Amino acid sequence: MPDPSQDLRNKILGRKGEALTVSYLKKRGYRILKRNFRTPFGEADILAKQGDTYCLVEVKTRISDAFGLPSEAVNAKKRERYRKMALFLCERLGEEVPCRFDVSSVTEEGIEYFEGAFI
Repeated sequence: MPDPSQDLRNKILGRKGEALTVSYLKKRGYRILKRNFRTPFGEADILAKQGDTYCLVEVKTRISDAFGLPSEAVNAKKRERYRKMALFLCERLGEEVPCRFDVSSVTEEGIEYFEGAFI
């Protein structure tokens, strides 16, 4: 049976990672369009824009790397969902737009940000 207190700690940790990533992106000139961008195919943690490029950002936060680096948790299934979310975004905007998939890996040491982490 899942531990409700652990679930809450994970949710708080995830929100903290997202907030740190938003701050990181703003300092680098990104425009934050939406947090928790929901589509029929899933949710992107952050939808941002850098110049003309839309960025679907997956944020992974870990206290330690005992179970691997946060960025390693973005598996093939999640990448496929992000591809579908990008298509949905293009349909919603009514045009084909430049779109990129980024991953923000947040640990106690800081943020490692991967632009164009996957295709």
